[in-house]
Formats: sequence, C-alpha cells, structure tokens
Amino acid sequence: MTDIFQPLTLASGATLKNRFILAPLTNSQSHIDGTLSDDEYHWLTQRAVGGFSLTMTCAAHVQAAGQGFPGQLGIFSDHHLEGLSRLAEGIKEHDSVSLVQLHHAGMRSPTDLIGEPPLCPSDNEEYGARAMTTEEVEQLGEDFITAAERAEKAGFEGVEIHGAHGYILAQFLSGSINQRQDQYGGSVENRGRLIRDIIDGIRARCSSDFILGLRLSPERFDVELGDIIDFTRTVLSEGKIDFLDMSLWDVFKEPVEEAFKGRTLLSYFTELERGNVALGIAGKLRTPEEIRQAMAADIDFVLLGRAAILHHDYPKKMQADGDFQPVSNPVSAEHLRSEGLSETFVNYMRSWKGFVAE
Repeated sequence: MTDIFQPLTLASGATLKNRFILAPLTNSQSHIDGTLSDDEYHWLTQRAVGGFSLTMTCAAHVQAAGQGFPGQLGIFSDHHLEGLSRLAEGIKEHDSVSLVQLHHAGMRSPTDLIGEPPLCPSDNEEYGARAMTTEEVEQLGEDFITAAERAEKAGFEGVEIHGAHGYILAQFLSGSINQRQDQYGGSVENRGRLIRDIIDGIRARCSSDFILGLRLSPERFDVELGDIIDFTRTVLSEGKIDFLDMSLWDVFKEPVEEAFKGRTLLSYFTELERGNVALGIAGKLRTPEEIRQAMAADIDFVLLGRAAILHHDYPKKMQADGDFQPVSNPVSAEHLRSEGLSETFVNYMRSWKGFVAE
C-alpha cells in the first residue's frame, strides 16, 4: 500500500506533496457573471491551507450556454481572468497545486438560467434540449481547449476535463443519449472522439508541464459500464493525460449492472494498464481507515468531497492522528461556517439530505 503522505510525481513533472486532492465541488458562491467571489476564494484557499496537495475548483463552464447551476465559476471569457489569477496565486501560496475543472452541462443546463434551450448531442425531449450541429460540436471542443489556455494564462498549473456525471461530455459517451450519425456518434470510439480531441488540443496548445486530468463516472446517467471501461482503456493506452479521476459514488461498491457483479466496481479500472497515468478515486471516503483501504486497492491518490467540506484541514488532521474520527452528519451550520463555507454554500448543502442539522 502506498502511504497517503508519500509525494506523487505526475507524468508532466509536477510533484504533489501527498495523495490528498480536493474534489471539484459545486458551491454556487461565484458572482452571477461567473467571476470569482471572495467567498469562493476563501473556501478554496482554506483547503490549500489545510494540507491538500492539489486544490481543484468547482466545475467552471467553458461556454455561457453551458452553465449548470447558479453562482457557477466561469472560464469562458477573459473577463474571468482577474479573479482566476487571484485564485491560482492564493492556492499556490500555500504549497498546493492549482487546477481548474473544465465543464459544460449540456442538456442539464437549466433553460431559465441560460435563456435558451440547452445543448445536447441529440434532441432530448425530457430536457427540452436540441441537437448540436457538427460545427457546434467542433466549437465546443475548441472552447474547452481555449479555456485550458485561459487557465494557464491565469497561472493555474493544470486543468481537469469533466467527462462525468451526465454532463455534456458524458452525454456524448452515452449510447442512448447520443444518437448522432456523424463522426461523434455510433461506436464507443466515435462517442469518445470529442474528449480525445480536447485532450489532443490541450496537449498541443498548453505547455508541456501543464497538468491534464480527466474525470469519468462509470455508472448512472445512461452510460454503460462496458463502454466506459473500453473508453478508459483507450485513453490510458494513449498516455496523454497525467491522471484519471474516477468518480464512483462509493469506492467499495459492486457494479449495478448484473453482468459485472461479483467484484468491486473499482477493480475494473485498477486492472487496466495505465502506464504513467496516475489513478485517483472519489466516493464516500470519510474516515482514515477507509482512505487506507482505498489506497490498498492499487490507486495513486484520493479525492475528498464531503470529508473536505467537513474538515478544511483533513490531511493535517490525519497526519497528526491516523485514527482521528471526522465529525458525523448532520452538522450545524455554524460548524460549516467555521470550515470556510459562506452562507450561500451552507444553504446549498441543506439540499443534501441529512448533511446540515436543522
């Protein structure tokens, strides 16, 4: 088992001081135009202070029409550069590597938020979404790449491409949502083409030491596990990303699909040849013992979400006491405020059943 406090050197050359990464977390704290707020700055830099080796932003949308929730951080315009630069500097001041997660909600962009029908690989009646033209798909790829360039210009050390949780890139990976007849639909290879084009573009246009990660989720939101395994195998074999972030909902669970039961969902990904690509996982990791069990499953790092909300200094707490017990939910709003959450973020957490004491 790799020690959670052992440094990790990524393929592009960056070294993380430990194996704790802050998961990208929706928090609705940014300004209405997508610019950084003081609340967002405080929340994220507190995690850098708390010992996370890599601090990742919430999902930042690469097109105005790709906004997925109110108060979302934006990276679709140079208007966002001033705040992004401040944030990158603030994270790095505390010896934490800074990353932006690049995102587009696709059909999950609320019409009343973006002011137009949302975009989707194909027409989707349930969400009132319209199919993108081939030119629009190509422009979407360009906007992801441009957003990565913007992140680098702001001083961030890398980006993560959000290909998970039913957002637009995951919609392309879905064999049921994606009914396209062009080069972006049909086979798993075609459905994954847009993500691979984005990876190639970022590699071509950002510095060689710019960190590039990819988040995938292998279940829910109309994706099939076999497709995600095949696509993951391809991406890992090409070796163009620094890390793969697998969002599993529960890192110890079995697959939902009957044909894949009998072993852990995670094992289907740890058995893949990954070369120099680091593998990280997220999903209900709360206690130090659970983190040690996860690390023993042949992974390279963990991403903490809820645990990092509850304890801004989780890595430091675990380093001081390997058996410390995190607080249990529900927690008071006052506790969350003391951990760097704004009133807006606390109210958002109230939508998570059983998280905040009433």
